[in-house]
Amino acid sequence: MIQEIQQLVRDLPAESTQQAVGYPTLFTLVALGSLVPVVPTGALVSSAAVVAFHQTSPLSLLFVFLAASAAAFLGDVCLYWLGQRGVRSKNGSKWLSAITRRAAPERLAQAQEKLTDHGGTVLVLSRLIPAGRIPVMLACLLSRMPLRRFARGDVPACLAWAATYQLIGILGGSLFPEPWQGVVAAIVLTLLVSGAPAVWRRLRTRFGPGTGDATG
Repeated sequence: MIQEIQQLVRDLPAESTQQAVGYPTLFTLVALGSLVPVVPTGALVSSAAVVAFHQTSPLSLLFVFLAASAAAFLGDVCLYWLGQRGVRSKNGSKWLSAITRRAAPERLAQAQEKLTDHGGTVLVLSRLIPAGRIPVMLACLLSRMPLRRFARGDVPACLAWAATYQLIGILGGSLFPEPWQGVVAAIVLTLLVSGAPAVWRRLRTRFGPGTGDATG
């Protein structure tokens, strides 16, 4: 896999072609990943940031940030709007059902509690915490939060999310001289950041809540 990534990055076309194709592609994939949460959008942003970091244009990283944050916002708003239609409908909708299936009951309960305590500001954290976006979005839907209020809270959430994963990509790009090496490092870092909370929850479930007390 590493050799394939190496060959792919080395065979990249000229910067002007990369920018003409790359930014719309990044925007489309991140928007789809926000709408249908199966695409690893964080890894996409980090990888794009690595490539932009090694380009000569000083605006490359800015364009990656703008494309990623705008696409994430568009996907979130569209998904919330579709979810609202399901909440208002007597029979629900496939989008609302899909959101509900991806939100574990305990995560939904936590999201509803945080939404009650902190309001729309919880959206920022939900975007930064892996697997935290869908439970909070469902909590907002069930509380009948208006779309306009959700959108206002989602703007800083998407900006913070894009900046975080872009920083991961910049870190990966700065550590290695070759773009393909930075891409691999960014993907690994992104997977570690995304998977660490899930691993921690499994360890707590397996060994019990007292696991962390032994080192205290």
